[in-house]
Amino acid sequence: VQLQASGGGLVQAGDSLRLSCAASGRPVSKYNMAWFRQAPGNEREFVAAIKFVGDTTYYTDSVKGRFTISRDNAKNTVYLQLNSLKPEDTADYYCAAREARTGFADAYNRANYNYWGQGTQVTVSS
Repeated sequence: VQLQASGGGLVQAGDSLRLSCAASGRPVSKYNMAWFRQAPGNEREFVAAIKFVGDTTYYTDSVKGRFTISRDNAKNTVYLQLNSLKPEDTADYYCAAREARTGFADAYNRANYNYWGQGTQVTVSS
């Protein structure tokens, strides 16, 4: 599967953005999907994940209540809605996929994901 992330931009604190991750090559419904982010000088960190079926989601604590991960299998796309953005959310955001058969455990661990899209940059000014 190939992943293409988009939707980043420059916004002010408190604004919203919606990131998209368009999959091609295979149906996204066969994958557990996730978003990670990497700020300059920092390691890539987990943001959110969604199971290949149903509504099971998982978030890092710092984004709970502000970010929402969702999927539209008909459009072969996964989304990350970012609300109430803060300057500390500034980073390159990456979508990632792991095959459904590998399970959903340790969704926060980037080593469990085999497929990555390129980053989309989110910059939040204060």
